[in-house]
Amino acid sequence: MQNLMLNLASTVAALAFVLLLAWVLIRGWQRLQGLGGRAPVEDGEALRFVRALPVGARERVVLLDHAGERWMLGVTAGGINLLARWPQADAKLDREA
Repeated sequence: MQNLMLNLASTVAALAFVLLLAWVLIRGWQRLQGLGGRAPVEDGEALRFVRALPVGARERVVLLDHAGERWMLGVTAGGINLLARWPQADAKLDREA
């Protein structure tokens, strides 16, 4: 019985060590990702996915918001094409303020 408890305790200790090591590595990786030297993206410049409409097996029409404009893209297996682009009304109000 004592041997079983010793094996169980060593297994739990090894698992705790592996989990701690994984947590430390993930935190370090996240900090390194933040040191890329890039300026923080402002809300108006962020790329925001709005909607996608499948029009075929591998084809889609995608709406994105970026820099105060709405972009309509055609996405196929062969590439991505700009279909249309419109200014957003609320973006004009933000720029005037």
